[in-house]
Amino acid sequence: MLGERTQPLLPHDPRALGDYVIVGRLGEGGMGTVYLARTPGEVLVAIKVIRADLGPDDEFRRRFRSEVARARQVPPFCTAEVLDADPDHDRPYLVVEYVDGPTLAHVVEERGPLTSANLHSVAIGVATALTAIHGAGVIHRDLKPRNVLLAPGSPKVIDFGIARAMEATSGNTAIGQMVGTVAYMSPERFGDADAQLTPAADVFAWGGVVAYAGTGRTPFAADSPPATAARILTQPPDLSGLSGQLRDLVGHALEKDPANRPSARELLDLLLSGPTQAAAALAGQPDLLAAAEEAQAVTGVTPGPRVGYDEDSIVTVPISEMPPPLAGPPPPEPGRRWFLPVAVALLVLAVVAGAVMVMLSRPGNPADAVGPLPSDGASAGESLIIQDDLSHPRYWQPKSLPAEQADCTFENGALVARRAQKGLYRCAGPDDDVPADFRAEVSVRLLTANSCAGVWFRFAPWKGYLIRLCGNKISVGTHKSQGVTTIRSFPLDQPLVVGGDPARIGLEAVGGELRLERDGVLVGTVPLNDPEITGGRVALGVYTDGGVPQAGPYEVAFSNVRIWGLP
Repeated sequence: MLGERTQPLLPHDPRALGDYVIVGRLGEGGMGTVYLARTPGEVLVAIKVIRADLGPDDEFRRRFRSEVARARQVPPFCTAEVLDADPDHDRPYLVVEYVDGPTLAHVVEERGPLTSANLHSVAIGVATALTAIHGAGVIHRDLKPRNVLLAPGSPKVIDFGIARAMEATSGNTAIGQMVGTVAYMSPERFGDADAQLTPAADVFAWGGVVAYAGTGRTPFAADSPPATAARILTQPPDLSGLSGQLRDLVGHALEKDPANRPSARELLDLLLSGPTQAAAALAGQPDLLAAAEEAQAVTGVTPGPRVGYDEDSIVTVPISEMPPPLAGPPPPEPGRRWFLPVAVALLVLAVVAGAVMVMLSRPGNPADAVGPLPSDGASAGESLIIQDDLSHPRYWQPKSLPAEQADCTFENGALVARRAQKGLYRCAGPDDDVPADFRAEVSVRLLTANSCAGVWFRFAPWKGYLIRLCGNKISVGTHKSQGVTTIRSFPLDQPLVVGGDPARIGLEAVGGELRLERDGVLVGTVPLNDPEITGGRVALGVYTDGGVPQAGPYEVAFSNVRIWGLP
């Protein structure tokens, strides 16, 4: 039986690599595509195949080979174990243990924040993984909820080492380009491009991941990536919803000054020293306890300043090989190191915004924040932040929920959302928020009777606005944990025909009003005055109103989505 996260192969996908038989797709990122495969012994594994344009680069292959050797030194507890690699193949590839479990992001999106015991389990599991990774001289660089799998026995951290979504060689990486998801980036990553990255950046990301798992939001959440970066640089984290020792540890991990953060090993020791929380988290989880104890025996990392990693390279170097710090004046006092006078702060934020937008404009990991693309149809002052024809995985990704017989797939040049029974289902799209004031367009087709296309906006976990595009009407309402409430409905004089031509839907949300259009013609305006809904993501999916048959299928298709930020 194949893993639940597997999607069908596309026509251009390989059917075999070496001795491995490719049986499905697991995802696509900035460095290549991840496939599910079988070994000759019928064991399922995950294979990351590197992008075709990187294969001819000799420098990339050298770094790939070195990085694989480094990744193999990472102990397998709490990480996906590296099993094999072929850096000399036409398309270099890496084989790792296949972990069949939902991501932390998926669980929080679908079920809300974790309970106290589960939250402590995740905190311990991720700290265990970082201790092992850092002990092997590797920095993860892209730790986030989508890279934490809630596997049976113990959480698993994936995509460390060569699995990072990054440019492969210094020749392909321009100054100002960075890798990762903005909400989990440490302050030092927005500074000097020549500055060396340290394991403290992963510890900062740990704090963001645990805060998200416990509250359903990131600790520096804002309405755009540059605003999020500004808060990371200048504001304290919002940790409301966390309590006790874990809140203190998360706050410590999110210190602005990397020298003030604990190491991963120190985090792990402190987590395990809390008798009540640790006992509840480890109760009935012998694998997690064994992994934590094994991680505490790791000797590759020692406390103290952590310097010497190469930010501009795929290859990290062992901590033991790092050069001593250069002689020079003593560092500023910790209490004043991150003080920014007003003029300097404005300059820093401007640079950050530009660097973030450069980074985010590249297609790749769908969990990476979105950024501006060349303007297309934008009015004066608008910035195009998402453009996706939805013909293949890019900002939106395949998704499946077998228990509810629901999925999102790419078929016939469109993103198709379906459910076997009535209800709603959202597809996996960009994680980061779009500005609260925005304009968007998307083409919609209804593929089966009684189906409605759903467009969520200003949507954060458990609250947001929902547009339902049905055959005879368009409705706008709120969607919260207690259900959907309609604000206003508009009957359609020209119904959306099942299987007919796509309708081009336009929406513009500015302050307290939504303006709706169909094929360039105004449908109506709707007040947006719910004080609990302040901003969030744009999502696409399928919805069915009450009164329809229990059994479907219910199917809708989306294509050519564009989203602009408004001035």
